[in-house]
Amino acid sequence: QVQLVESGGGLVQAGGSLRLSCAASGRTFSRNAMGWFRQAPGKEREFVASISRSGGSTYYADSVKGRFTISRDNAKNTVYLQMNSLKPEDTAVYYCAADAYGLGSSSGVYEYDYWGQGTQVTVSS
Repeated sequence: QVQLVESGGGLVQAGGSLRLSCAASGRTFSRNAMGWFRQAPGKEREFVASISRSGGSTYYADSVKGRFTISRDNAKNTVYLQMNSLKPEDTAVYYCAADAYGLGSSSGVYEYDYWGQGTQVTVSS
């Protein structure tokens, strides 16, 4: 079992930045590839970014590439999502997820085994 708790969401103006954190407990953190997803009202949950167990490989959705950066600190059992140049269309609930069996390139919701409760990000225009 893995427990995930996100933090760092909030309200920001377009063009601003936020850093989300996801603290993990339970199963050894470094054994899990990690991902961030988001879900806007009335829309399906979508992939944002993912990172391999060691942190050496990262993957991004085209919509955030060049603006968002995923990273992890295995000593702190934490994964981060640095979000820059935020746009109103980035407004969503952001979820952290753990993939117990993948290598970090998974982008499907069904490929992740554990989920956090989500944190709201609102970008005003």
